[in-house]
Amino acid sequence: MTEPATTTPTPERIFNTAWGYTAPLILEAAIRNGVFDTLDSGPMTIEEISKATGASLRGLRAILNALVGLEFLVKKDGSYSLTLESKTFLVTTKPSFAGGILRHTSSQLIPNWLHLNEVVRTGKPTASVNQQSYGSEFFHEFVEDILPMSYAAAKALTAHLQIAQLSTPTSVLDIASGSGVWGIAFAQESSNIRVTAVDWEHVLDITRKVTAKFGVSDRFTYNAGDLLASDFGSGHQFATLGHILHSEGEDRSKKLLSRVYDSLAPGGQIIIAEMVPDSDRTGPAFPLLFAVNMLVNTDEGDTFTFEEMTAWLTEAGFVNSRTFDSPGPSPLLLAAKPS
Repeated sequence: MTEPATTTPTPERIFNTAWGYTAPLILEAAIRNGVFDTLDSGPMTIEEISKATGASLRGLRAILNALVGLEFLVKKDGSYSLTLESKTFLVTTKPSFAGGILRHTSSQLIPNWLHLNEVVRTGKPTASVNQQSYGSEFFHEFVEDILPMSYAAAKALTAHLQIAQLSTPTSVLDIASGSGVWGIAFAQESSNIRVTAVDWEHVLDITRKVTAKFGVSDRFTYNAGDLLASDFGSGHQFATLGHILHSEGEDRSKKLLSRVYDSLAPGGQIIIAEMVPDSDRTGPAFPLLFAVNMLVNTDEGDTFTFEEMTAWLTEAGFVNSRTFDSPGPSPLLLAAKPS
């Protein structure tokens, strides 16, 4: 038998990965220096961009050409212009702006990762976002800019649940509400919706600000405190847990799901949004990378499979666990309290 031909390996992917940190930092610099906002009006030369933004010619030349290489800009006849992707998602003045998270790359996201070697050795983060002393300020600065990550999924969810057709008062419990994006989507669909938003008090300052911006703050009640101790109320028809289980870890997540179960009315539904790896934890890549982010930033956080979360829901008493394929990193996980 002849041995199958093998491809000779090259170190190219390793070299490319070694510089992987540069792209988000370049994008952050471009956003903070108004590059995408400036180019939204049309193609410009580097001199025109410098005059409009106040940024240096040397600095702009470096990042503009890099952005061309990264395919976030187009360069033609000495002028730079936006791609369709950049024009849609990187202009800060547009409702579709999705680059808010990049504004936190250098100040909040990368610094804790610089300690990864030590964190892997000890299993403990240098700072924990699930502890109120640190996390409250972290999320106060962060949650409004990550609203676009969940807004499309929240709107798809409310359409799936036919919230617009509600004819009676309906209560929604928004756990770890952050920007309030999940409750906002419900409130936008029906005037019969009332939302109880639960988070740390300092984060709720942002929830109040964002709900007012969307014109639905009058239908929100704000309850401050730790998720295992704060007042959830009772008789809710829906409860949303938007990207919170990963930072809580398994033990606290199980306790939290039990508390949510008790707060729901019979027949009430729970909705969980997470970054979900497959059952063998072999992919997709983003949930696996995010698990390392939880290692770096939390005491016991992780990403969890649908099988794991479904088992927790069943243990808490929920039935009819199912997924809903909505826009976002992963499908949503839904379950119900028995009627």
